Amino acid sequence: MEALYLAVIAGGVVGYFGVEIADMTAPFVNFAGGCNIKGNVSIGSGERIYHVPGQEYYDETKISPQYGERWFCSEAEARAAGWRRAGR
Repeated sequence: MEALYLAVIAGGVVGYFGVEIADMTAPFVNFAGGCNIKGNVSIGSGERIYHVPGQEYYDETKISPQYGERWFCSEAEARAAGWRRAGR
């Protein structure tokens, strides 16, 4: 919930300066609801890859909404959105 709160505050500050932003809270809402699949965008290729708990790099993977990364509630949801499962 702290991440959601910080995103809301950040959105308000950015909005105050007259910059339009997308809904920055959307990527955090799923996490707050118990969704734990991490949708990560590869820095090198831009490929959209999701990680499930127990995979090798799950704990190290950080979600950065500003880069289009997000949380998913199911693998089916991630695949439907065009993401592929991580290899390890």
